[in-house]
Amino acid sequence: MATIVDVASLAGVSTSTVSHVLNDTRHVEPETKERVISAVKATGYRRDILARSMRRARTDSIGLVVSDAGEPAFADMVHGVEEAAAQLGLSLLLANSAEDPARERAAVEALLDRRVDGLILARAAGSSPALLERIREEKKPLVLLDRLADLDVDQVGVNNQSAMAALVEHLTDRGHERIMLVSGDLRVSSLRERHDGFRAAMAKRGLEVPAGLLCEGTVTAAETFDRVQAVLRASAEAGERPTAVLACSTLLAAGALRALQHAGLRVPGNMALATFDGFTYSDLFQPQITTVRQPAFRLGESAVSLLMRRLEDPSAPTRILRLESEIEFRSSTE
Repeated sequence: MATIVDVASLAGVSTSTVSHVLNDTRHVEPETKERVISAVKATGYRRDILARSMRRARTDSIGLVVSDAGEPAFADMVHGVEEAAAQLGLSLLLANSAEDPARERAAVEALLDRRVDGLILARAAGSSPALLERIREEKKPLVLLDRLADLDVDQVGVNNQSAMAALVEHLTDRGHERIMLVSGDLRVSSLRERHDGFRAAMAKRGLEVPAGLLCEGTVTAAETFDRVQAVLRASAEAGERPTAVLACSTLLAAGALRALQHAGLRVPGNMALATFDGFTYSDLFQPQITTVRQPAFRLGESAVSLLMRRLEDPSAPTRILRLESEIEFRSSTE
């Protein structure tokens, strides 16, 4: 394996000059710098990153743990984190908790063992507060992404309640008063905020929300399909079938849409449908679904920005950012 001495010998310079070129710690004449870079390539020399990071007390790496890397919104957040990290010359270590708190803890412990400079965490449903304390014990900068908490820690998410209020306004302006809410696992803070925002927006319009039209607690699309089917049957028997369905995530919308189709209900003919996050390649769907689009890529970028701010100034005031979403009004709610 080539050493810095080999590079210096081939370039005809001292080892200190090679070090200055590689670490950009002093001005080196362009011609000399070019000789050093050519020698590095010719010898295949690679710096001892670990040794250098130990001297600097930094590894130039950050960790990201998300709850579902395959979900479209999270995939875009990961992309945003990745791009922002790359622009800063940082390596990204990614883990997927799959909504499993034990798996989440194992991922965090593994990242801490790898001495990442900081962590970005989109918490799993049921994530333990003890995990955040564990990160604090290690004095690692932490940013919560999308799934926020009532804690004194840097966080970035979206304004879920305002987006939900806009959806309710859109539906009620079109005459929908019986709206089924498919809210999913309310241990997830973003879903809880959408659920609460829906009830607040309906109350503001003087509309009741019957308990029978609240579809809560489902985690998978299959569970949601079964639950929505049951709600549709019970409400139809009571003569109070909803005229619109509002889903709080892509996965929930998939289960709900399948249940509507299974019940012989056409969207938008018999039922209006709107969702948060939306489907991959949704432009190819018929009908096209009215969707709240989170600025997912910017959420990822912002998380990195908050993390770097904390790394540079550990005593900086805590920041909690709320970005605004956009709503794409489409044929499913016409």
